[in-house]
Amino acid sequence: MRSLSALNEKVSLLRLLGRLDEAWEIANEAWRLSRFTGDREQAVASRIRRAQVLQYQGKLDEAQAELNHCILDAETHEWTTSAAEARQNRGKVHFDRGELDAALTDFTAAVFLREKDGATAKELEGCLVAVAVVESFIAERKPRI
Repeated sequence: MRSLSALNEKVSLLRLLGRLDEAWEIANEAWRLSRFTGDREQAVASRIRRAQVLQYQGKLDEAQAELNHCILDAETHEWTTSAAEARQNRGKVHFDRGELDAALTDFTAAVFLREKDGATAKELEGCLVAVAVVESFIAERKPRI
């Protein structure tokens, strides 16, 4: 169970089951393991998973701070897959906070990064749906004439 991929899978499963304290512990273990391997891109991916757990725990400030670091690191090193994943997840945090304009910016950036990375239409679908949903929420809050 000490392999990074197994730990990451366990984090995702525990998060989906709502066992967030356990997911947090395993996410931290995965992050430490990825740091010890020296692969910085894997460390960013592990931090993104930690941020997802924080978001599910309702710790939106902490999740956003974690994702800010992930985005900075991924975009600095031009790791488009990691940057897209971090942007999409930060967009979800912004959405949960009611920050629709910021969410739209991140979701749109995620679409752009995934397209740049050669994503298929199916892989883009989640990002495009997120953009459409946020745009509809923004349109609803504007006064109608």
